[in-house]
Amino acid sequence: MPRLTNIYRLGIKELWSLARDPMMLVLIAYVFTLSIYVAATAMPETLHKASIAIVDEDTSPLSKRIASSFYLPLFNPPVMISLADIDTGMDAGDYTFVLDIPPNFQRDVLARKTPAIQLNVDATRMTQAFTGGAFIQQMAMEEIDEFLQRYRSRAAPPVALVMRARFNPNLQQLWFGGLMEILNNVTMLSIILTGAALIREREHGTIEHLLVMPITPIEIILSKIWSMGLVVLLASTIGLVGVVQGTLHVPIQGSLALFLAGTSLHLFATTSMGIFLATLARSMPQFGMLAVLILLPMQMLSGSATPRESMPAFVQYVMEVAPVTHFVALGKAILFRGAGIDVVWPQFLALSAIGVVFFAISLRRFRKTISQMA
Repeated sequence: MPRLTNIYRLGIKELWSLARDPMMLVLIAYVFTLSIYVAATAMPETLHKASIAIVDEDTSPLSKRIASSFYLPLFNPPVMISLADIDTGMDAGDYTFVLDIPPNFQRDVLARKTPAIQLNVDATRMTQAFTGGAFIQQMAMEEIDEFLQRYRSRAAPPVALVMRARFNPNLQQLWFGGLMEILNNVTMLSIILTGAALIREREHGTIEHLLVMPITPIEIILSKIWSMGLVVLLASTIGLVGVVQGTLHVPIQGSLALFLAGTSLHLFATTSMGIFLATLARSMPQFGMLAVLILLPMQMLSGSATPRESMPAFVQYVMEVAPVTHFVALGKAILFRGAGIDVVWPQFLALSAIGVVFFAISLRRFRKTISQMA
């Protein structure tokens, strides 16, 4: 009981120290509110409200069908312009795409000729230009095929391919961006807060006061782990419920309690990692640079941005020791697919084992550090 009391009181001390640090409070508030919203609504690879203009030189039913196929949210309603306005509008940046339907287009299509439709693209908007060009080609061909079926009989293909989008039927990038930002921010903030708490003790000279008190190194570490882990857990819950579900209206398929349980195991591992990095660094700038070197590769190779199956086998094996890899797999399974404990228990087990290993390593390193200080 005295050990538990010491851990509890030292943790409360850490919470009071964090409350007196306005920069950290602003960082926590931003990471789990505005950062999530921006990441979800500003995905650069998403085609969203792209500006398009159409030059209809045919004014036929087919050309009108093609013009009416562009609508929100992928494209803004198309602006009908003349042939002379193409260069002026694109030079001014008013249109990303300009589709020019030539004269006699419908007549040539019905005569089984191969008329050409000109698509002008503003290539300075690189991502939208690449994605939008493929979308426009597909949408125009679908309208032409449907139009031809009314005038010419076509043999039905022997096999019909029916695509079914699971877990995200409308293929909205907003769903993916918001939830992935939550997962990444939990890892980042837990490492930063725990490491900063230990470095703050060293810079303020309070670590020497702790060493002369009747407390052990394991009590000091556990107090920082539970206090900083609790802050990140509460902040991520607010971000998940308030921002992702409340503001962005992203549905959560699985159990929120199960996800938070997995998050707690992940926080045990990442906060221990933060303490280990803080024992290697001598100042806050050094800790920041060290955290960047660890965080960026770990998050990029965890499977949050790119499927791990597309990575080299060696990278996949190495990333098995990173807690964020199993946390991303756990988060996707629960939040996207509604998985239960019968599906995600391997990730729970892996996070528990990795957390114990990182805790032992950080404890040994911390004891060595304070023995040098003494």
